Amino acid sequence: QVQLVESGGGLVQPGGSLRLSCAASGLTFRNYLMSWYRQAPGKEREWVASDSGSTHYADSVKGRFTITRDNVKNTVYLQMNNLNSEDTAVYYCRARWVTNDFWGQGTQVTVSS
Repeated sequence: QVQLVESGGGLVQPGGSLRLSCAASGLTFRNYLMSWYRQAPGKEREWVASDSGSTHYADSVKGRFTITRDNVKNTVYLQMNNLNSEDTAVYYCRARWVTNDFWGQGTQVTVSS
């Protein structure tokens, strides 16, 4: 049974930082493309960043967010710096490989003073 469990969300002031984690189990983690997505209230879910060995970022987060992965701990991280109100959303991790596609349950990030 595959599980992706996100953690690390919370309330942070503008300009602050958070680090999200996504712990994976039940899959061969190193094979998977790991990504972060987010969904703000009233908006569609959008891609944020991916790590397949090389990293890629949405323009809106480039230079502020960093995705990393630990293939020993089966965990992917999202370091988020210089947060602003537009980063408020539920953040989800996603694991994809061939036809396998799994999502976590999400973690809430709220940026507010």
